[in-house]
Amino acid sequence: MQNHCVVPDCPSGISDFQALFRFPRAPNRSQKWVEQCQRTDLRDKPAEQLYRYYRLCGKHFEASAFDSDAPGSVLKADAVPSVFVVPAQPQAVQVKLEKETTKDNETEKRGRKRMKKAPAEPDTETVQTAPEEDEERKYLKTLFEVLLLLGEQSIPASVPSEGTDEGFKSCNFQALLEYQLNCGDEVLKKRSDPTKQSCFVKELEPLVAVCEQYVRSKVIEGVKESGFFSMLTDEPVKISGEWCLPVFLRYMDQSKSRQERFAGFLTFEGDAEDLPGKLLDEITDRWGLDMSQCRAQAHSCSGTHSRKIQAFASKVAEKYPKAILALRSTNPLNLSLANSMAVPGVQLVLSTFKKIESFFSQSPLLQEEFEHAISIFYPDNKGKAEELKKICRTSWTRRNDGFAVALEVIEALLLCADSVHDNEDMRWNDQITYNALEISKALTDFELVMALIVLKNIMAVIQVFGKNLQGKAADVHSAAASLTAVLQSLKEILDNIDVYHDFFYDEAVNLAAAMEIPVKVPRRFSRKHQGEPATIQADGYYKEHLTVPAVNHVVSQMNDLFSQNHRLALGCMSLIPDVIERNKSAQPDEENVQVFIDDILNAGSLSAELHCWWVKWSKKGKGETFPCSLHDTLQLADVKFFPNVLMVLKLLSILPTIALEDSSNVAFKRFQMYTENTPDSVKSKGLALLNVNYNVGFDLDSMVELYQKMYPERQNAS
Repeated sequence: MQNHCVVPDCPSGISDFQALFRFPRAPNRSQKWVEQCQRTDLRDKPAEQLYRYYRLCGKHFEASAFDSDAPGSVLKADAVPSVFVVPAQPQAVQVKLEKETTKDNETEKRGRKRMKKAPAEPDTETVQTAPEEDEERKYLKTLFEVLLLLGEQSIPASVPSEGTDEGFKSCNFQALLEYQLNCGDEVLKKRSDPTKQSCFVKELEPLVAVCEQYVRSKVIEGVKESGFFSMLTDEPVKISGEWCLPVFLRYMDQSKSRQERFAGFLTFEGDAEDLPGKLLDEITDRWGLDMSQCRAQAHSCSGTHSRKIQAFASKVAEKYPKAILALRSTNPLNLSLANSMAVPGVQLVLSTFKKIESFFSQSPLLQEEFEHAISIFYPDNKGKAEELKKICRTSWTRRNDGFAVALEVIEALLLCADSVHDNEDMRWNDQITYNALEISKALTDFELVMALIVLKNIMAVIQVFGKNLQGKAADVHSAAASLTAVLQSLKEILDNIDVYHDFFYDEAVNLAAAMEIPVKVPRRFSRKHQGEPATIQADGYYKEHLTVPAVNHVVSQMNDLFSQNHRLALGCMSLIPDVIERNKSAQPDEENVQVFIDDILNAGSLSAELHCWWVKWSKKGKGETFPCSLHDTLQLADVKFFPNVLMVLKLLSILPTIALEDSSNVAFKRFQMYTENTPDSVKSKGLALLNVNYNVGFDLDSMVELYQKMYPERQNAS
């Protein structure tokens, strides 16, 4: 079944919600619909199959095709779709297509004449399908139909349990098939075994494997059609007891729109030295992805997995130098840098941030308590208090200035946590009061205070830069222009680390005094060196174990993430018409485009083409507006007359640093929903891939053929 329109490139059901209508059951009318909707692959499908599994949206019907007397959107009995937008084609191509169509029609007519002359002669090349095979295909289609429904709705197919003989506690897959069986499904009735309570469960594992293979092949197919792509990974997820690395692919589709698709999971287990090679082999050999076409990579990882991810990124860059290491636009720069730090104090801050976000999401009354505490600490500055309250009603821990905000409200946070934990008016349950105590303990740890001060001051240097990176094209262009100054400021901090550490430490001590927090080294360090002379003071400890490694890490990561090639690529944002108009005196720098020199179509005409492109957009008429995004620029009708510029814009669009439009970012959002809302015990690599890529367009016949190819022994057994 499909929950979107079958017409190619129609967004209905994906980004544009329209009423969807089944194909007619009558064969003649069904065939008319197929002819109109430009899907030649549906011509040979029976009307009953089209009725069950395919839909056409209401925007392809004239107003006269709807029954005005019926409530809602109801088509008339003889309605035929007639509204289709046919892409404009050059005249020469159109003439060629018309000639080919005429030839095809003539060939088809000659074939029909031959069939009329010799109806008794069978086609020796036609293989008759046995009735048992037809029944087998129907059976498999029914199973796939139920599994697709579960996957699309993010319903676990089964809940495993080691305490039962069957190995599961409950099975939604079995339950739905039993319901269909009880409704009189003859195919299921013939295959069911009344003596076994769960006769369909044995089919589940291979079906999921086929779905995973089918969906990935559809995703990879779209990537191959586009040519170049970027590879992005997210935090590893634990599924069935093993760590799995989610992989996304970003590319340009045939309509010149950016897409980001979830390609599945890589097994993230094994020795750290061998793992990068294994991951690459799985991508190229098992998935069939041509990594020589990869033009950028971006990774998001924290904690113990960060070193493995860095090794994998280095392996990719070593083997495929054109795969620029970049930042993923969905992650604020400050959090990306902090997450990848293997510094205990920094990880303490980040874990406390997660606890705070989870704590205040439990009840709006907790947020009210927090805002009341903010008012107490800003009695003479109501404007500042209201500003902080407004900020704290959002996901402030994920903001580019999140560390600075935390320091401004840390005293109010502590007051709120202590008040909730005391629970004098008995308003809160035990779990909430316990969570409040955990937050209070973290906030009164000097290590957290010191780490917050260090992070706030380091990230202040990159705060505006990071915010602009997540902005519009003009903001990204501004960020690229300021990158050299940002890197120079970080280098200055590193070169004068002693002076800056003294400043950080004094600030932390003053805040700790105001909050009545004792200044001391972490307890784990004291216990490790128990009995030894107290030669290391708090000042020296935090310099060696916090300030220096944190600054070194940020400087190193900024240089890695924003290499020379990455900086040149970001500089190509100067090709956006709105940016050109804003910087009339500055012609797009040809040096920036050199990063894509091996991929552009005609390097010899590059200089002249860039000049013509600049002249075209450097003057704006009164009331005239210019495209201000990559997507809008690529949709320009005359961009095809600038082939080098067009190629650069396409390559720039797949750069992970450049933010996607909301409609193109569906896959990542659905992936987050799946991982956050699905219990670990029922997570499935195959069903996750199916759920996230619900709109790839499933063809049950193709899935059955793939099943028979992957599991020929099961066919023989049945």
